[in-house]
Amino acid sequence: MKEELEKNPQSTISSSQVFFIHVCCGLALVAGFWVAHHVYFLNLVFDPTKTLCLIWAIEFPVVILLFSCCRQKPEKCSYFTAIARGLLGLPIGALLNALGALALGAPVGLQYLEKTVNWSLLMSSFTFVPTACVYGSSWTDWCRIFACTKPNGPLEFMLCLPAHGAVIGAWFGAWPMPLDWERPWQDWPICVSYGAMAGYVVGMVGSFGLALIMHTGRKQLKAE
Repeated sequence: MKEELEKNPQSTISSSQVFFIHVCCGLALVAGFWVAHHVYFLNLVFDPTKTLCLIWAIEFPVVILLFSCCRQKPEKCSYFTAIARGLLGLPIGALLNALGALALGAPVGLQYLEKTVNWSLLMSSFTFVPTACVYGSSWTDWCRIFACTKPNGPLEFMLCLPAHGAVIGAWFGAWPMPLDWERPWQDWPICVSYGAMAGYVVGMVGSFGLALIMHTGRKQLKAE
């Protein structure tokens, strides 16, 4: 699969490749929860710090290895260079996600530091790392995909929709936090994390659907 992905230019990535990458990323999330629950006997509600740490530690390698295969201009950028860009993108994306969360009202204090750090690293794996692997520091491409929200082709939708889904899902997930239900899952960043992961999955499903539509459209154009 790695060789097949590298041979395809970004504009012609197939729907089966999109499906493969998204399934692997989704299974990595499931594996993170499974390991946390069945191996370490943890869950997100009662120990969010360690649970989030396990989830992003499993999700991040899968994301970086797969999206590095989809890097732009592979003749100029090696697979290992793309991996290095993803490794660099992880802490940068985590910092940006943490600052955004704090600006929108996430709690501040030493007791929340580990939770915020691990949540931000997971969010960076969803939002920042894939595009860092594919485009590196190409400001034009980042602006087109995220600032202008004008993705072009299946690969860019594969970067854009899950990232937006994670951010929007986290925002919706934060809604129950200020309510006086006094439930343990209302604490930071539990419901926000569930919302982000749900939005990420919805974004992956949406990008795969668009990849199918685009692939069908290209077939029809060729037939005509």
